[in-house]
Amino acid sequence: MNKFEIRTQKKKTAVVHAALKLFKEKGFVHVSIKDIAAESGVSSVSLYNYFESKEGIVKECANFLMQNTLHMAEEIMNQDIDFKDKIIQIMDICADQDYQLLGSPGAVEDHVLSSLYSENTNKIRIQMLQELIELAKEEGAIHSSVSLETVLELLNAIGTIQLSWAKSGNYKEKMAEMNRLLLFGLIGNG
Repeated sequence: MNKFEIRTQKKKTAVVHAALKLFKEKGFVHVSIKDIAAESGVSSVSLYNYFESKEGIVKECANFLMQNTLHMAEEIMNQDIDFKDKIIQIMDICADQDYQLLGSPGAVEDHVLSSLYSENTNKIRIQMLQELIELAKEEGAIHSSVSLETVLELLNAIGTIQLSWAKSGNYKEKMAEMNRLLLFGLIGNG
């Protein structure tokens, strides 16, 4: 990268960090491009040049968080541990990443933010989950007769429930219970 590209990347990163902070505090609707520019130290004109719109900034924030999630998930997938331990750790990471942005009062009430975030993370999340599900089938952790579509629909339903829990103070405990229920069932050991 040349100096211009490095400077541009630093500005984009500053914008993403500022936007994540502001969206978490106030939600999408109550944050303006001007607010993000002031927080990041980058001009409003540059923000529009880099991202085109506030929705474009949310997309970049989602990509930033998901890339971090993918990196951590890949590290876990390469560990020599039981598949159930892998899936629990990966589900915890995904929930934590979502909670980083959507887990505050300003953000959790903002349906526009949660919708934009979900829309922009779903493609990456589905790709990661497909790889995980295929590995689970290979290892016998998910029965081969269960379709990918059904597993993804179940996980999507859990994601909807997860968003409703973001308002509560016991989010982490509820997610741990959901993970145990998902992996071990109502009657299973765990």
